[in-house]
Amino acid sequence: MKKGNISLLILFFVLLLVLPCLSIQAKSTAARKRTHPSASSAAASPQPKPASAAPQVKKAVSSAAATQKGSRVFRIYDKTSGKVLSVAEPEFLRGTVAAEMSPDSPQEALKAQTVAAYTYYSRLRQLHQKQPDPALQGADFSCETGKWNIYETEAQRRQRWKEDSAKYSANLSAAVDSVYGQVLRSGSALVNATYYAISSGCTENAAAVWGKEYPCLLPVASPGDIYASGYLSTKVLSASQFQAAASTLGCTLSGDASHWVGSIQRTASGMVSSLTLGGKSVKGTDARTAFDLRSANFSIAFANGCFTFTVKGYGHDVGMSQTGAVSMAKQGSTYQQILSWYYPGSTLGKL
Repeated sequence: MKKGNISLLILFFVLLLVLPCLSIQAKSTAARKRTHPSASSAAASPQPKPASAAPQVKKAVSSAAATQKGSRVFRIYDKTSGKVLSVAEPEFLRGTVAAEMSPDSPQEALKAQTVAAYTYYSRLRQLHQKQPDPALQGADFSCETGKWNIYETEAQRRQRWKEDSAKYSANLSAAVDSVYGQVLRSGSALVNATYYAISSGCTENAAAVWGKEYPCLLPVASPGDIYASGYLSTKVLSASQFQAAASTLGCTLSGDASHWVGSIQRTASGMVSSLTLGGKSVKGTDARTAFDLRSANFSIAFANGCFTFTVKGYGHDVGMSQTGAVSMAKQGSTYQQILSWYYPGSTLGKL
């Protein structure tokens, strides 16, 4: 065989060996490009987030959405911190119902309290949006967390309830969640749905207490209150203490102390509408404040140089008695029946 032919044969066999290897290398390179993007591609692609980060993102979005809606939060000026708190409505309701009523109260009573509170504070929000009060710094109303007044934070509730916190929170949340959004109206207007601890046995007409008529705030019987442990209270003042308190009402008392108290006028519900002190007529509600009494339904007796007040009920006595609501719930009344009783003429609906 010629030398040239031998060289061609050798070249042919070499090519047979090399070409398959080049093909395999090309395929491998292409595969690596498909499975490993470049650094710039990786930066542009979404990366998986740690599981712990997910709830934080949701919480932030939820909070922002609630703030944007406006009507889903209450803005509250906290006198304790001097700050305006933005509190989601359901959380505010849990906090204010906890401040007003025992969390182990019957569900129907807690529901009634929730609706009354939501109506009352929604009405305040409407009023202050129309006529802002500069003292509120843009808030809907005020609270005082340092005194557990109007609203208790979740941390405060846990602190107060201690080992019963889980049970009480569940009971309270069940009531709030079941009626959230429901309000009382008189016509198209929200009712001024006031409430207080214990009635004197019959609620009062708003006009008798505040000098102004309000729809659905009329006298109704509340017999369950008379069995409450705090229904009756007494307060004893020495003649000098009585004299000092009366002076804040502009009354000058002198001479025989047994003659300092004159005639007492009462409303049909039993509240003192006016009384005469040292010859001057003063309002019963003003006397309640001056003598620091639990209600304006009181009587006065003088003996052994001291004045003894006997007081019925606890609170202003207008609207829903919380003790009465609990009593009605224990007797089988629904929250609708409780609200209808204490706010006669009102209608229940959604805000």
